[in-house]
Amino acid sequence: MLVWCVSGSALQAQTLFDAFKPHFTLPRNYICYQTTDSLTIDGKLTEKAWQLAQWSEDFVDIEGDLQPRPTHATRVKMLWNTQYLYIAAELEEPHVWATLHQHDTIIFQDNDFEVFLDPDGDAHEYFEIEINAHNTVMDLFMPKPYRDGGRALLTWDTKGLRTAVHVTGTLNQPNDKDQRWTVEMAIPIHAVRFFNGPGIPQNNSIWRINFSRVQWDTDIKNGTYVKRRHANGRPLPEHNWVWSPQGTINMHAPERWGYLQFSTQPPGSAPAAFQLPESATAKNYLWLIYYKQREYRQKNKHYATTLAALGIPEKVTAENGKVYSLELESISTQFKAAVNGGSLKNIWQINQEGKVFPGKPSL
Repeated sequence: MLVWCVSGSALQAQTLFDAFKPHFTLPRNYICYQTTDSLTIDGKLTEKAWQLAQWSEDFVDIEGDLQPRPTHATRVKMLWNTQYLYIAAELEEPHVWATLHQHDTIIFQDNDFEVFLDPDGDAHEYFEIEINAHNTVMDLFMPKPYRDGGRALLTWDTKGLRTAVHVTGTLNQPNDKDQRWTVEMAIPIHAVRFFNGPGIPQNNSIWRINFSRVQWDTDIKNGTYVKRRHANGRPLPEHNWVWSPQGTINMHAPERWGYLQFSTQPPGSAPAAFQLPESATAKNYLWLIYYKQREYRQKNKHYATTLAALGIPEKVTAENGKVYSLELESISTQFKAAVNGGSLKNIWQINQEGKVFPGKPSL
């Protein structure tokens, strides 16, 4: 539990974070081990390295515990080398179907599997890859999230991406019962670092990542799958099942994604320990300012100019026992907030567009 201090008295941070509680649960994490094996991208996961790689936890609803658990299990596992991030996903499914064949069509109109990647964790310049059971891919680059005025660049392609799907059952055959479909991807590291530099992950490097499964309720009519509809004829809303819950029905909130930690040890090694960076704890206060500023502007038509107006103190003590200083500089249409202190190597800042970046010691 986080605590914050003001006027010499310690108060529970739950008071400070209460209104945004679903946004501040600790995201899931995965340790990705380095492989020297040659992997055939066929969707079958038969190689020894894949057999040694650990499966993730099963997916949950995008809102987490606010909604029931998914009716079909989904899980992922990952490996890497200096060329590729390898991702495998297993989607339990009694009726595997897909309709879309053209690259960069809106794949989530079918049941699909989706990957979201933010290598430098700044919540901007991130990537999305979607795939259906036909092995049809949609990939895009987001300069910033939709909530901050971002627009998807569908003209961007993951250069060198290799994918495969294997169906345990029969695709688009409603008369039998299937078991699952399995996705395998080799994502070139250089393709998702083109904006942020060519750096290859090092031991304990951390990226932000999340996965989503879009699942539609269907009926079988005249020997084909059709989406289940309301009485007014509109399709029922899709289910959104994810690895690390977002706390809101929005995948485009990169600050809520899980943590991918790279290990240079081979798969099957003694388990490495996940090391949450201290900056992740400190940045929670920046995100709190960001959320509160959005609320404040919606109500008052301008941003707050002081932390006090947002109900946030200038000194906070986090659950790690570290004391951090918060600063805010604001005009009616823009703001910049900063966090400093503890054992941080950098001052971290956030602006009104939700971009997180290292800054100077003083605003």
